[in-house]
Amino acid sequence: MDSIFNFAIERDEDEFTSSKKDVLKFLKIIGVDTRFISYTKDKIYINNLRFSKFSRKRQSTFNKEYPDIKVVRNSLFQKICSKSSKVLADEIKPNSAILIPENNELIEIILEPYTRKYGVKLVHSGNSDVIVNPIILDDKVNNIFSDIFKGTGLTFNEKPNEIYPLINVPLNWINSFLEMDGKKKMETEDYDELSTSFMEFLEDVSPQYRENVLKAYNYIEKELEVK
Repeated sequence: MDSIFNFAIERDEDEFTSSKKDVLKFLKIIGVDTRFISYTKDKIYINNLRFSKFSRKRQSTFNKEYPDIKVVRNSLFQKICSKSSKVLADEIKPNSAILIPENNELIEIILEPYTRKYGVKLVHSGNSDVIVNPIILDDKVNNIFSDIFKGTGLTFNEKPNEIYPLINVPLNWINSFLEMDGKKKMETEDYDELSTSFMEFLEDVSPQYRENVLKAYNYIEKELEVK
């Protein structure tokens, strides 16, 4: 197998440049499935180690050709991508145009492989089929508690033309990864004070409460839709 890769690389060695097209072409030649990695100019992020087939040996081969591009093998980032994929698999339509926030590098990195998985186009302005809502798990749960404490009850305001790639991802995961990757931490919206205090209490009692609250919220929403 290695001889096949070497033959293909040697045959095309004069053709490889630092362009995105050539970097992805090289990865494909050495056996990496680029649907499960995220490309940026300076870094390649592995979203799913098993499905990408991006072994240490293939990384060594890649870095011989592209020594200035870092391969990020971050397990926390892979967990974030796994959480996001469970939402995006149901929400993204093939060949759609997706409007993404200007200043949210994490979302852009997470969505980048979907340009190959589903042929989508990521845009920052202009016409689009769907819009990315950057709400994260902590934001959503705080909003749920805030509505309850205000006496307004649960509100279901998700829009059909929006997608929510980070709605299952907690803030501590996001900021831990951003810090490890040398990026600025995410700043959240101003939380309701009472809801924040209640969330801090639940954090000590049951660290998984956010996921459970969101599951209950989604269940109630589906039940109401059926009725």
